[in-house]
Amino acid sequence: MKYSLSTISLAVLFSFSANAFAAKELPARLAGHVILPGDTKVEAPSDAPNDLKVNGKFHEAKRTDKLGAIEGKSNGRPTGINFPFEGQPVQGHSGIVNMQDGTFWILTDNGLGNKLNSSDSALFFRHYKIDFDKDQWEALETVFLKDPNKVIPFRITHEDTKERYLTGSDFDPESIQVIGDNFWIGEEFGPYLLKLDRQGNVQAVFDTLLDGKVISSPDRPGMILPGAPDGKLPAFQAKRSKGFEGMAASPDGSKLYPLLEGALWDADKAQYEQHDGKSALRIFEFDVKAEKYTGKTWLYPMEDAKHSIGDFNMIDDTYGLIIERDDTEGTQDKACKDGQDKTQCFDQPANFKRVYKIKLDPSKEAAEKIAYIDLMSIQDPNKKAKRDLVDGKFVFPFFTIENVDFVGDDFIIVGNDNNYPKSSSREPNKADDNELILLDVKELREAK
Repeated sequence: MKYSLSTISLAVLFSFSANAFAAKELPARLAGHVILPGDTKVEAPSDAPNDLKVNGKFHEAKRTDKLGAIEGKSNGRPTGINFPFEGQPVQGHSGIVNMQDGTFWILTDNGLGNKLNSSDSALFFRHYKIDFDKDQWEALETVFLKDPNKVIPFRITHEDTKERYLTGSDFDPESIQVIGDNFWIGEEFGPYLLKLDRQGNVQAVFDTLLDGKVISSPDRPGMILPGAPDGKLPAFQAKRSKGFEGMAASPDGSKLYPLLEGALWDADKAQYEQHDGKSALRIFEFDVKAEKYTGKTWLYPMEDAKHSIGDFNMIDDTYGLIIERDDTEGTQDKACKDGQDKTQCFDQPANFKRVYKIKLDPSKEAAEKIAYIDLMSIQDPNKKAKRDLVDGKFVFPFFTIENVDFVGDDFIIVGNDNNYPKSSSREPNKADDNELILLDVKELREAK
């Protein structure tokens, strides 16, 4: 086949243009590593219902009261932990916010994975003092979510109690911000934006609005199936477990930027939202003082439609950090070999785990991906790793990585969601711990 000079020139130009604007990979160096054991638990408040003293009773199709009767599994592999168990596990770290004083608020998500199996999982977040130099991870305070003033407009699990503690069947909290005396939480079931006071009492519940219309998921309270198999299903735009996952705040605290985990369904086009041919997620802008959405949104283009985001926090007024990852877990050195029992090895080792630096330009429709670091290829020049290196690199091979924030200077903090007792991403048959890593990302910080 013959090609003309003009054809070749256009091909070269197209290739250059595509590569010129592609996000570039930049190095990351491990500067600290702290571990909170996965089996860490807290007691439910003394005035909470007895139902919250044991966790995991409703994981199966039928209620299970016997402690330890259910075997925890991760993709079919036993994790070595059985439940139900007494206490509430400090698991599912799904959002982090840096308080600029060596302390961090970290959010625990809805429990055992979905609305149906998490009604005895209490919702809470904790205040930690973290010292990477001294390898210390100290819990300072635990704040449980509750609704004593009956602000929530729908029935909750513990409706007929005084304090009305919230559970994983009521909300699925995935991101957190602290602004003034209030906590703000982005959640997935509605999806909703929640405002809470310093004691964890719900102050307001905000619907998600796009072009003046409410965005819903199939887990939104009030969703009613038709009375016949051939009836019309209710309309919703967000997939299950694809509501608000990350939520950044502007440095001055005037704006919140909740980000969906999955692309919205566009009924008019009969397809999920895209940008330049890529699946794209919505970033919303919420005015904190006015307590309403501004109407401004951005699209965040995914590298693959099957990917998810883990967390979102701003570096300054313009640039932010977003975790984008696939659904794989485990390290290559423990990958399954031909004929090996897949319950004892990683069938699909971790592949795509990145932190992107993005730019939010108010005049643009989409966020711009500037550069990224690969969490599967972290340098460890000062030997900070508390887990074995793989081919000379420190890796963060977790199924869900849901915490990232800018710490200051050239450093960011990243943490996993260990889905206790149902994730084993370091060892094929050992439940994961909660890990936080401090990364020196000077080149990413300076990228424009």
